Amino acid sequence: MPSPQLETVIFDVGHVLYDWDIRYLYAKLIPDPDRLEWFLTNVVTRQWHFQHDARRPFVETKAELIAQYPAEAELISLYGPRWLETIGEPVPGMTELVETLAKAGYRIFGITNFSAEFWAMFRPTAPVFDLFEDIIVSGEEKMMKPDPAIYALAESRFGIDPSQALFIDDQPKNVAAARDAGFNAVEFTGRPAVEEELAKLGVQV
Repeated sequence: MPSPQLETVIFDVGHVLYDWDIRYLYAKLIPDPDRLEWFLTNVVTRQWHFQHDARRPFVETKAELIAQYPAEAELISLYGPRWLETIGEPVPGMTELVETLAKAGYRIFGITNFSAEFWAMFRPTAPVFDLFEDIIVSGEEKMMKPDPAIYALAESRFGIDPSQALFIDDQPKNVAAARDAGFNAVEFTGRPAVEEELAKLGVQV
């Protein structure tokens, strides 16, 4: 039975449930270490990628980046179709934690900064999300954490009481915004940190 202090657990996805790194793809494509570092620092960067989380389509961002780096057109063009290769392994212990909490009767949801088109590719590969009642994807909603609006959307769409919910995210600014919105929240540094926060809310796993 759920704890009287907690009904709902809300998970981020990247670096909480699944590892993610652009390097995983391009290390296969660029064998020279110095050139790989240059490419990841200057061309296909995390900052460039984050545009997709805000609903920009790859076809647009690709064209802009190729205009800046025409010599890298082939490698840039591979980012979209081979995006799944940027996903690493599940974060240790976290898939099992989701399963344990769902089995115990907790409502499970997600809020993730994620491209809508890349989410459509990734979601079918990850059966753990079958345990989630709903997942707010920034690229579908055109709002991103830590925007207060995304937490307000979660409260209304999920039909939850934030004071009875725990939000788990690896970014301090997202955790702080969730707390400001009335949620219990914990910065993810590994499963032990989550278990410690759950214990404070009367949940033993």
